[in-house]
Amino acid sequence: MKTTFDTDAILFSLLNGKMSNKGGCYAGDDSRPENSTAEDVVVNTIDLSQDTLPQIGTSNINIYVSDTSKKIGGKMQVSANRPRLKALANEALELVRNANIDGLMIIPGKMTVMYEPNTKQHFANIRIDWNIQVE
Repeated sequence: MKTTFDTDAILFSLLNGKMSNKGGCYAGDDSRPENSTAEDVVVNTIDLSQDTLPQIGTSNINIYVSDTSKKIGGKMQVSANRPRLKALANEALELVRNANIDGLMIIPGKMTVMYEPNTKQHFANIRIDWNIQVE
C-alpha cells in the first residue's frame, strides 16, 4: 500500500528540477521556507485510502509566483502574474500527464488560482486524483 509520503515523493520526483520555476520544489505542508517570495512548487497529499485496492486519493500541486505591479484605473496595484502562473501550471500539467508509472493513474483534477497575502503572491492550485492499483 502507498502512503501519503509515497504520493508526495512521486509528485516531487516528477516536478523537481524539471520546471522553469525560479525557486524550490518542496514536499509537504511545512517544507516551504517561511515567507518565501520565490517561484516555489509545493506538493502535498490531502487524503489517500488505506488497506483497499484501488487506493483513491487527492494531492495538491501549489505553484507560487510573485504578484506584479500595474496601473489600474490610474492607481498602482498588485495583481496576479497570470502569464507566469499559466506557463508554470502548463509545465506541471504536462509532466503529470506524461508520467507513466505501472499501476498508478495520476489524473489532473480541478485547478484554481488563490492569493497568498503574507508574501504578496498568487498560487495555482492543481488537484491531482490518484487511482493506485498495486500494493
